[in-house]
Amino acid sequence: MEYIVAVQAGVTAADLDQGPTAAELDAIEVEMPLIYAEVELLDVRIALLDRAPSELDARRLRRARRKVLAARRNLLNRNAPQTGGAA
Repeated sequence: MEYIVAVQAGVTAADLDQGPTAAELDAIEVEMPLIYAEVELLDVRIALLDRAPSELDARRLRRARRKVLAARRNLLNRNAPQTGGAA
């Protein structure tokens, strides 16, 4: 019986052994406020899975949604190209 193996054994193994690059870590650091806001929203949604939301729960959900939207806005504004003055 003949086994079929890859001709180039180490093609992808070297790529998997390396960690994230400095640029990738910087990009993650920039996105952390959005990640934290999305985790908070997920926590609120999980808490509301097995019960009817009270007024306080609805307020927590709205606050978490607004925080996600604000973090997205800030991230997009940070990455938007800066233009000259007003026309």
